[in-house]
Amino acid sequence: MYRKITMLLLILVGYLIQSTMIRILPMGGVAPNLLIILTSSFGFMRGKKEGMFIGFISGLIIDILFGNIIGFYALVYLVIGYLNGFFASIFYPEDVKLPMFLITSSELVYCFMIYVFRFLIQGKLRFGYYFLHVILPEIVYTLFVTIIVYKVILNINEWLEDMERRNA
Repeated sequence: MYRKITMLLLILVGYLIQSTMIRILPMGGVAPNLLIILTSSFGFMRGKKEGMFIGFISGLIIDILFGNIIGFYALVYLVIGYLNGFFASIFYPEDVKLPMFLITSSELVYCFMIYVFRFLIQGKLRFGYYFLHVILPEIVYTLFVTIIVYKVILNINEWLEDMERRNA
């Protein structure tokens, strides 16, 4: 129960920071994707099921507040959470390389899916421009923020696991 409430609070706080405060300090017109960081992190820390849950809720919030189609971002984030869940068996909290690689890969997959389903279908074929001016800066910015935020997420996960062990 504590885990679900904490996850919902983390998603809401991540969304609020991503949509308000981070927009004040944009780098090249893009902002880091905190919800990708949360979805990926809990996917590879806790497994496919939790990654899918956090991804679905994160995407649903974006769909409800900003999307034209309910379910598009929920599906994208759900898939990212599921794919990161495959790496739960090789995740070690001390190793930072795997989380950095997975979050960067998740951001790349997210940006590519947005390009395909929001721009390519409309006939906007300038992938090189989109890659250099949107995808690459967003990946770099998200990776920089990941270095700062990941340790906090790891500590919250360890705290939740300790609470679950005590209650069991």
